[in-house]
Amino acid sequence: MITDRSSAVIALGGNLPSAVGAPEQTLAAAIEAMAQAGMTVSAVSRFFRTPCFPAGAGPDFVNAAVCVTCDQDPREILQKLHEIERQFGRTRILRWGVRTLDLDLLAVGECVQPDRETYEHWRHLPDDQQASVMPDRLILPHPRLQDRAFALVPMRDIVPTWTHPILGQNVVQMCDALAPEAIGDVIPL
Repeated sequence: MITDRSSAVIALGGNLPSAVGAPEQTLAAAIEAMAQAGMTVSAVSRFFRTPCFPAGAGPDFVNAAVCVTCDQDPREILQKLHEIERQFGRTRILRWGVRTLDLDLLAVGECVQPDRETYEHWRHLPDDQQASVMPDRLILPHPRLQDRAFALVPMRDIVPTWTHPILGQNVVQMCDALAPEAIGDVIPL
């Protein structure tokens, strides 16, 4: 449960096998790697099968979420997550492309980084720019968290009452605001 600034929610996803096996095995191994990197894993969601985004870009994904506590600041957490991705063969060639492992830092407590104005800019980035433009710094909470069933449904398993510090909605409310078909596409394994 996110209880303070040292608690973070991380989304996990993958749709290609890694050296350790299928995406389900990769996600399980990545959770172990987080613990080895000094993060205390306090909750793990179920694993879910979700359609590849954008549609037709590759095989379905396996997604999950974890809640961790650690004494690093969010940028240090993100650096550790990127190192874990590399350990499992992640290469950053195409945004939203196929991958062995994707670890996204979704939220750290009630933290908004770097500031509300920058957060709002990225949250409202036009759809046509989202696939090609990436921020040059960490944005928290994840600016499109509220739009993504593949992140929210696993979060609902572990932190249903976490409240978005900008939107004022908890995870259950954000899930309820999504289209039923979006929620229906997130299938527990």
